[in-house]
Formats: sequence, structure tokens, C-alpha cells
Amino acid sequence: MSKTYDDYISEIDQKVDELIKKAEGYMYPNITKKKIRSEIVRAYEYSKEAHRDQKRLSWEPYIDHPVEAAKILIDLHPDIQTIQACFLHDVIEDTELSSGDIEFEFGKEVRFLCEGMEKLTKVKYSGQERAAGSLRKMFVAMAEDLRVVFIKLADRLHNMNTLWSHPKPDKRKRIAEETLNIYAPIAGRLGLYNIKNALEEQCFKNIDPDSYENIKTELLSLRDTKKEFQKIAVMEMKRILDDLWVENSVDFRIKSSYSIHKKLVRKWFENVNDLYDIYGIRIIVPTITDCYRVLGEIHSRWHTLPYRFKDYIALPKPNGYRSLHTTIIGFLKRFTTQPTELQIRTRDMHTRAEIGVAAHFEYKEKWSKIATDIDWVADLKEVAESVGNNDLVPSLSIDVFKDRIYVFTPKWDAINLPAGSCPVDFAYSVHTELWDHISLSKVNNTISPLDRELRNGDIVEVIIDKNKKPSPFWLSYVKTVKAKNGIKSFLRKWDKDLHRDRGKDIMNNYLQKAGLEVLDKDMGVLRVLDGREYNTEERLQLLEQVGNFSITPASLMRRVMRHMGIKPQSLVKKKTLKEKLKKYLDDESDGFEKEIVIGWEKDVYYRICQDCCKKYVPDQIVAHINSRGTFTIHKRSCKVLEWVNSDRLMSAYIEWREDNVIYFKLHLYLKNKVGVLKIISEWLFSMGINIDQIHSKKISPKETKITLSIEVLDYDYLIVDRLVERLKHSLWDILLECQVAQIEY
Repeated sequence: MSKTYDDYISEIDQKVDELIKKAEGYMYPNITKKKIRSEIVRAYEYSKEAHRDQKRLSWEPYIDHPVEAAKILIDLHPDIQTIQACFLHDVIEDTELSSGDIEFEFGKEVRFLCEGMEKLTKVKYSGQERAAGSLRKMFVAMAEDLRVVFIKLADRLHNMNTLWSHPKPDKRKRIAEETLNIYAPIAGRLGLYNIKNALEEQCFKNIDPDSYENIKTELLSLRDTKKEFQKIAVMEMKRILDDLWVENSVDFRIKSSYSIHKKLVRKWFENVNDLYDIYGIRIIVPTITDCYRVLGEIHSRWHTLPYRFKDYIALPKPNGYRSLHTTIIGFLKRFTTQPTELQIRTRDMHTRAEIGVAAHFEYKEKWSKIATDIDWVADLKEVAESVGNNDLVPSLSIDVFKDRIYVFTPKWDAINLPAGSCPVDFAYSVHTELWDHISLSKVNNTISPLDRELRNGDIVEVIIDKNKKPSPFWLSYVKTVKAKNGIKSFLRKWDKDLHRDRGKDIMNNYLQKAGLEVLDKDMGVLRVLDGREYNTEERLQLLEQVGNFSITPASLMRRVMRHMGIKPQSLVKKKTLKEKLKKYLDDESDGFEKEIVIGWEKDVYYRICQDCCKKYVPDQIVAHINSRGTFTIHKRSCKVLEWVNSDRLMSAYIEWREDNVIYFKLHLYLKNKVGVLKIISEWLFSMGINIDQIHSKKISPKETKITLSIEVLDYDYLIVDRLVERLKHSLWDILLECQVAQIEY
């Protein structure tokens, strides 16, 4: 017999009753149980009536959705207003009731939260303009009051849990991709790992169901082993802790399916059994001192895996996560080959690990004020406001949501950066005095290239030289938005001065040919044009426009002569930049006007090398920047390039040809050493280089030859030189010879 509406409502009423009991558990005695119950029930009944005639795709009453979202939210210990807003979050959008109605019944605070939720419902991961605009709204809301995003994450998790009921597979996949790329990273950045893992699990199930089922099947085959390991491991660890007379709590965890999938892909493994940290034990003790006592005892009893120890107590993650992590071998006699990850933390650290930044919020405090004190929320808003729509999601994925590292100044000040950052990122994060004059860097007291990837714990020093200026080449490897914006800002200002000087020279040439005085300090000849008076800055802007070819000097000269009452003689006619360069661009009659893109930037002023590109511009080109900041386009085989500094070369390509691919072959002659192929593979993966073929041959007992066929995007061919430099740096003690050649397939 099918359920009636009243049957559903009866079950939902029970869920609300359970939710109220949980709320009473952390709100009482600061608020009476009577008030807690009455306020929550009031919002529930109001929402139930508003959604009375609505059903979800699963045919359940719509009110079940806000109640289920509130059940997820309650684990974060929200205040009453947040719970009420969670019940009411769809009322404004999906019913005839208005935000004014909400304010009348529940006050301004609940209205603010509901209106914030209404804005966030418009986030769509399709179309950069829509996605960027909606994301900006989200980050503004986060900066004003984090509770809005907490409600949104709970709302999204329940939607993902019931995504199976959506009839359109393509829509399910789009929603899952949107969740994986936007909401799960935000949950992780807030330290809400339970919500993050649950979101990723549901996304994985919908985006790649085959891989999801394969991993689930493999984990199912390990079920008996897992149960036995869990039982013995927890008992053994509690015995050791009891011997130390340390109050403790021990539990067992297993990696999520999506975490396992990501690690299998990253490490190029095929089976779950190949991973060494599927199982883990969490140890909770009273104090930080106890954490280190327990760690010392564990390290004295078992062998540890090198490089797997992480002290997040001394160096917390940016979201505030603190814990000790270590991995040991041979923990149990029956599982001698099974590495075991141990996490050791206090009860407060564990609470923070469970509910992230929400652990800072007491229900009785003003959330919005505390939310603005979290520095990375302000950083996130700054990123959203300082980059263009096309760059917003990629910038966030690197600058905000990517794994973070801590590096140190020589004075041991900790600097938090995205993983993959280089000394230039460090310089732009430390002090403005370093920005424009970076000469070289030292990492751990050793001189290092400016594009060296920094690692957790590195000591970084930047040497400055007042004569040094930022290079456009830095844009190809810096990671942080702050560094990119700083470099671009300098280059814009630098270009402005260059264009103004160039414009002044051009106009002086025209004035001399017309028999007029050259420009004086005040540029008086440009003061009045077409009956309008120009101030000093506007006169400089006119020269800048001449220098960057956005207006022709002849047109400006005509305006000057018209004002002076001089009849124009035959002025030298100069073509605009596009007219001058049009003949050089290969016309394939595809209906598009071609442009050359330099360093992923359009509208950059450049010249064409007359030695190699006299007749036309070929497909494979490169840009060279001279000491005055002017770019010249060359054919890559141009003989001129044999005599230039390779650091002054930048990627360039003809627009609409950015998908062209080229292949290189690397021959590496190495001393025999275990793990060298892993090092090479990780470098290739970190630089986004695809391996087409790989071959290894042992030449002698002491020497091995590794041949790699790699695939790179044509315009990014310079990355191969950087790869070789990094390999030489990483393998300096065993690399005998390295040969690189471009190949044709």
C-alpha cells in the first residue's frame, strides 16, 4: 500500500523532533528548551504550509527537503536563526511568499539569510559569465555571513543524495560537475570534511559510475580483512595508550571511494591494494603534550614511512585543521606489509576537524563579525573581485582551493601559499618592496631558479636589485593571483611609459616635417584640439594612444594643424598596427580575423621579424621581448634566436590554433637507482605534460636509458626546456646525459 501525504508528514515530524533534541543538546541552558522547540517548530510549520502543494521529483512532499538539509546542518551546531533560514530557504523562490513576509514573521536576520540563499541558487557551472557572476555573489555572501554558505552546502548535499530521482542523465552529470568543482572545494576550504567527502562521493557516483562501482567492489572484497584489522588495531592501540596512563579515545577510518580514485589516478596505480593508506586510526587525547607523548611512543615501537610525518599542530592548515599524522609499518603481526596511518589530536582539534570553521561559532555569538575575521575569506573575495570572468574558476582552483604549503622567511615568519608556488609568489606575498626588484632567490640557503616549486617547510630568501624589473615570463609559472596582478600592473605601467615615449618621438617627427616646433615639457601644442582644452594627463594619454597605435599620428597631426589654422600638406600616411600586420597573418578564409596571442594575452603590441616572417607568419612561432619591453614574433627556427637570452622568450600562437599538439622525444641516460621513473613521472604530471610512450633499457649494470615520447600543446613548447632544467635539478647526482628532439608522427 502506497504512502499517503499524512504518512509522509508523520515521518517528517519525527525527523524534526529528533533535530530539536540535538539542538537542545548544545543550546541549553543558554536558551530554554521551550523557546528552542517553539522557534524551530514555528519555522517548520510555516515552511510546510508554504510548500504544501509541492512535491519533489521523488514524489515526496517538498518539505522533506529543507528538513533533511536541516538535519545535515545541525551537526555544525548552528544558531536558531540559521535553522529557521534552512527550513525557509526555498520559500522566496518557490512560493508566492516574499522576503518581506519572512522578515515580518522571523526578523531581519532570517530574511538576510534566506535572500542570500536565493542568490546562491543561481550558481551554474556552465558559461563563464554566469558562473563567475554567481560565484562572486557567493563569496560576497561568505564575507558577510558564513551561515549562508553553510545552509547552501547542506541544501546541496541533500540534493546530491537524491540526484538519482532526476530523469535526465546529462542534467545529473552537470549538477555533479558543478558540485565537484565549486561546492566540494568550498566545504574543504571551510574544514567541513564530512560534507566535502559526502559531496565528492555522490559526484563520483554520477560522473564516473563505472570507476565508482569498481572501487566499491574492490573494497567489498576487503571487507573481512578490514573488520579483522579494525578490531585488532583498535585493541592494540588502546592497550599501548592505557600503559602510558593517557586518557584516550581510538577509532578507525577508511578512505572514501573518491579519495581512493584520485590517488589511484595520481599514482598511476590500478588496484586499491596498491595504496598504503586505505586504513587509518584516529587517536584522541586530552592535551597537546599528550599528542607528542603518544607520537614518541609510537615512533619508538614501529618503523615509520619517510616523508609521511606531518605536524599540523605546529603548522596548521589554512582552514585551522590541527593534528599529527604519521604512517607506520608492521603495526600488527598478521598485517606486517600493511602501512597504517595514525592521526593524533586533542578533543578540541577533533571537533574542529569534524565541523571546520563552524567550531569557532557559538550559537549565541554574532556569526557575521567572526566570519570577517577569517583571513582567507577576505582573500577569496579579493580573488573574485580582481580577476576576469574567464580566469575566475581556474584562479580559485589554484589560489584558494588547492592544497596549501607553509614556507618560512629567514626570520622564521610562516608564509602560507598554494602548493606549486615559486619564489616569485613568495616575494609578492611578503612585502611590496620585493615585488618590482626580484633578482634571484635562495631556498634553504642554496641559490635556486625563480620558477622552482617550493615545498612545505622551505626557508626562502629573495635577493633584490633596484635595477631589476618584473619579467612577463614570470606570468608563465607564478601561481597566486596576487603575483599575477602585481606583474601585470607593473607591465601595464611600464608599457604606458614606453608607449608615451614612443608617441612623443613619433609626433616630434611629424611636427618637424610640418616645420613646427617639437613638443615642449608641457606639450602645449596639444593643449587645445577641436575646440576643447586638454589637461596634462589627457595630453599624455593622446601620446600613449599614438605610441600603442590605437590612433594614427597623422589623424592627431591633422587636429593640431586644424587648430592652428594651417592647411594640411601631404602628411606621411601611417597604417594602423592591424593594417600593417594583416598581410603577415596566414589567411585560411575561415571567416575569423586572426590575432597573435602572446603569453595568453591578447592585444599585446608586437613587431614581426623581417628575417624569418617576411612573407607570412608560420604556425609555429615564439615571442621575444627586448630590454625596452617590445615583443617581436619569430619563426621558432629563426637564426636570430640563436643569439638571444632564452629567458626572454614567451609562448605565442595565432588565435584559433591553440589546440595544435607537438611531440618531443627525451633520452635520459642515468645511473641505476630505484624510484627514478617515479620522480620523472611526477614532474611530468605536475607540469601537465602527457606521456605518449615510455621505454626503459638497461645499458650496463650501472647505467639505464629512459626514452620518453611526450605530448605538449604547440604554443606551450617552451615548457620542455623548463622540464629538462627541473629534471637536471632533481636528478643532478645520477643524470649522465639528456637529449631532447622534436619529432613528427
